[in-house]
Amino acid sequence: MQPFTTTIESLDQEGRGIARRDGKAVFVEGALVGETVIAQTIKCKPTWELAQTVRVLKSSADRVVPRCSHFGVCGGCSMQHAGISLQVAAKQRALEDALQRIGNVRADRMLTPVYGPAWGYRYRARLSVRYVAKKGGVLVGFHEKRSSYVADMLACPVLPPHISGLLPDLRVLVAKLSIRDRVPQIELAVGAGDESSKCADKRPVYALVLRILEPLSDEDQALLRSFADQHQVAFWLQTGGPDTAKPFYPHDNALCYTLPEFDVTIPFAPTDFTQVNHRINRILVRRALSLLAPQAHERIADFFCGLGNFTLPIARSGALVTGIEGSASLVARAEQAAKLNRLEKHCSFQAINLFKDVAPVLEPLLPLDKILIDPPREGAAELVKALPEANHPFSLKRIVYVSCNPATLARDAAILTHDRGYRLRAAGIVNMFPHTAHVESIAMFEPPEKERA
Repeated sequence: MQPFTTTIESLDQEGRGIARRDGKAVFVEGALVGETVIAQTIKCKPTWELAQTVRVLKSSADRVVPRCSHFGVCGGCSMQHAGISLQVAAKQRALEDALQRIGNVRADRMLTPVYGPAWGYRYRARLSVRYVAKKGGVLVGFHEKRSSYVADMLACPVLPPHISGLLPDLRVLVAKLSIRDRVPQIELAVGAGDESSKCADKRPVYALVLRILEPLSDEDQALLRSFADQHQVAFWLQTGGPDTAKPFYPHDNALCYTLPEFDVTIPFAPTDFTQVNHRINRILVRRALSLLAPQAHERIADFFCGLGNFTLPIARSGALVTGIEGSASLVARAEQAAKLNRLEKHCSFQAINLFKDVAPVLEPLLPLDKILIDPPREGAAELVKALPEANHPFSLKRIVYVSCNPATLARDAAILTHDRGYRLRAAGIVNMFPHTAHVESIAMFEPPEKERA
């Protein structure tokens, strides 16, 4: 197909420009609102097209020069061409649109967006590894856009500078291994040690988990030890699923992150789920606790609690909180964290699958004063359907919902408002992943105000 000229009317939830052409919506990668661009169609369907920007004829004032030389090829970021203010505004609009279009609900108040440092923030990442003889050796990086190929990356400005600078050295290291074609992945996890940390070592710990499909030779092991000493990283080895990840060298490479405002330290393994942006996570926890407003002796449940990211700060308030999580291994770690922080008298944990019929699980917990919900992308439909209605004797004073998917948040908000009778008091976005279209959101629900006599 021949390139075409078009003007961008809006942005979609993936950060792509939206234009109209021959009666169809055209989603244009790399284009911003108000711009006139020359675009090339990538995919054509009866009702829509996907295109990419070839040249910008009229530029938006919000356009910036991407910092990363791999932008446009690497699939890790899609919005580096847009200023941070525009990125945040687009994500806030995406949340509002989802709430209205999917949930038919509007928040009484939109919260001020939360955002922070835009570079070097990714304390978790899964890097693909490929031995490609035609390209002269090993590639280490994110996948190319719309492809299973690994981008030929030499740096990544959203990774911590120490790790970004090591990408070329990691390529050389893997190329020297006897099993260089049997190492498909390197997972990064950074323990954010600081002066308030209870970790033994206050310095950041950079853990690199090598997924290996065959055992390492003695020579391979010597190479890893030498690399770890030279570059101040810690290697873990993973032979199967995430639970098989074990420390290799050095052995004393414990990871943790801290929530100084609540005097909480949370140990974790590098394959455990933690938020990628530790600085923004601290602000997210602060906002969630501010909205939940836990009080001493209140009964609170934290659903999909993971390692206790919200559970432990809630317990610090003096409330009695139960953390519920589907993963037994995460529950065990959360219990250990409660003991480490001397909060075990105020919190307990249960391993329960919250995607099945949760009514029998919920009943023994009632009555509850408040709850916090932090589900994966699938949302929490089964849970919210089972909650007491707003006019029930066991109705909840407040519900705080943290979401990584505006669509499922909107769906569950519809259940909470139209079915269970609660009111959406506040909602807003948290820019956990700058330069990507990923939207982290938070919402707060309460029963409607009682009619005045």
